[in-house]
Parts: sequence; C-alpha cells; structure tokens
Amino acid sequence: MQISLTQQIISFLGAVLVLVGYVGHQMKRLDARGVFYNLVNAAGAALLLYAALRPFQIGFAIMEGTWTLVSLAALGRALGPDSNPPSQL
Repeated sequence: MQISLTQQIISFLGAVLVLVGYVGHQMKRLDARGVFYNLVNAAGAALLLYAALRPFQIGFAIMEGTWTLVSLAALGRALGPDSNPPSQL
C-alpha cells in the first residue's frame, strides 16, 4: 500500500506540532495548562487522526482521537474564564 505525499506531509506536520508541545513542556518553556501547548497538541493530534483514517488504522485512530478530544477539553479550560492568560503562551 502506497501512502500519498499529501498524507505524508499531513502526518509529518501533525507529529511536529505534538512534538513542539512535548519538547516545549519538557524544556519548561510551555505550561501544560496553557493555550499554546494545548492548541499545538490538539492540532497535531487532529492531523494525525486524519492520517490514521486514510488508510484506516484502528489503534492509531483511537489513540489520536482520544488525544484530540482530551487536548480540546484542556484547551477549553485554558481559554475559560478561570484561566490565567498572562502566565504562559
């Protein structure tokens, strides 16, 4: 089975976004409760979910679907009225 260049680019961008959040957090540059961290996690996971659906890969799709939903929930909390916007990106 051959994967198209478009699919490769989408999965590459998804992985880069997730890794930006992960490395930023590990290097203590990003707060895991911050907007930017959760935004890059949600966007990266959503791109990887799309890549997992074509061709369909059940394990990868479940993992990335869950990652996307959890990241979106955390992003919602980060953007909510109880958040502290000035603290982190």
